This record gives sequence, structure tokens and C-alpha cells, in this order.
Amino acid sequence: MKRHIPNTMTLLNLLSGAIAVIHAVNGQFVGAALFVFLGIFFDFFDGFFARKLKVQSDLGLQLDSLADMVTSGLVPGVVMYKLLDMAMLDWGGSDLSRTIGLPLIPLIGLLIPLASAYRLANFNIDTEQQNYFKGLPTPANALLILSLPLIMEFQNNDAFNVIILNKWFLMAVTLVSCYLMNSGIRLFALKFKTYSFKANATRYIFIMLCGVLLIILQFAAIPLLILLYIAMSVLDNYSSKL
Repeated sequence: MKRHIPNTMTLLNLLSGAIAVIHAVNGQFVGAALFVFLGIFFDFFDGFFARKLKVQSDLGLQLDSLADMVTSGLVPGVVMYKLLDMAMLDWGGSDLSRTIGLPLIPLIGLLIPLASAYRLANFNIDTEQQNYFKGLPTPANALLILSLPLIMEFQNNDAFNVIILNKWFLMAVTLVSCYLMNSGIRLFALKFKTYSFKANATRYIFIMLCGVLLIILQFAAIPLLILLYIAMSVLDNYSSKL
């Protein structure tokens, strides 16, 4: 029975993602974020149980990527599409957009699922990424995208809202996130082989900073934490070469 536990967690991740898609399509960003967070929780524990129970398998690896494609790939893409659509309300659109029944510029948001699929497929065939990530993981990117409507919903700051609903800002975030997911930047993974502080100093410091910034800035902390994650990884890589 124990070999089915990780795959069950993965399927719960996929179920959460499917429900999040429904919320995102309907513009219910809080509901979408809630189920994405739940899916990421299951995503963490499927790998945790697979390692602890020593039941890792090729099936589990493929199933995990398929679930992540929905929860951390499709959902943030749909959310970005909806945000761009909101940002473009004052734009009449072209004859082509009226012909196909969809505004064209918001479709840029769907680059996120495409970049996510490429990253996940590349991850599956990359034998190097055992203890670190090459490029931004799709769950981290999903948190980055979903933080934007949550900032508007719960912090309701006029300055934040103007920035987030700026079409150029949203397009820039889309393109940068697609690049980061498929970049060659080496990022540390939150996997602990031992729990000593010396061996995991970067991880422990990052976790503590996450707690502090989330308490102070709430959802506005998430974009900063993604930048901090990248910066700390780059510094960690540099120091390891000295």
C-alpha cells in the first residue's frame, strides 16, 4: 500500500489544480489561489513521502509533472490572461480579436503554460537537478503570478493596484517569468539531507526571512521573496566557488 501514498498525493495535487482552473476561468482569484496553495502542499508531500518510503518511480515522476502542469502551469496562465483582460478594458480590440471572440493581447498570459510545460519536460530528462533547481520551479512561479490578484484583493493599495493592472507591467512579468523558469540559473532546493545549520544555512535563513516578510508585508512579500530566492541562490553559488 505504501507505494500508492505518493501517487495519491500527486493526484490530489492534480484535483486541486483542476478546481483552481474553474475558479480562475470565472475570475475567482482567491478561490484559484486557495486551491493552488493546496496543490503545492500536496506536491511537496508527494516527493517527501516518496523519498521517506523509498518508493520513487518513473511513473511518479511523470505523474508529478502532469499534475504540476495544471496546478502550477495552466492556472497561473489563466490568471494572467484574466488580469491582462482587466487591464485592457479600455482597449477596443482589432477586427481579428472580434472575429475569434477573444482579445488578443491577454493571450500573452498563456505563454506561462507553454514555458511551464517546456520546463517540466526538461526537468524530467535532466539528470543534474537532484539537489538543486536549474531555473525557477513552476510552483514558485505560480505563487509569483497568483500573488498579484491577492495583493489587490486583500491589501487594496491604490499604488499597488495601478502597477498590477498596468498592461506593460503584466506583459513584462509574463515574459520574465517564462525566462526565469527556463534559465540556467542554479537555485537551491528546500530539501534537507541533514538538519544541521552549517550545512543548510542558506535554507534556514531564507525560511526565516520568508516568515518575517510575510508577517510584515503579507501577500506583497511574495514577489520580493522570489527575488530574494534568486539573489541568495546566486550568492550561494558564488561563495561555493571561492
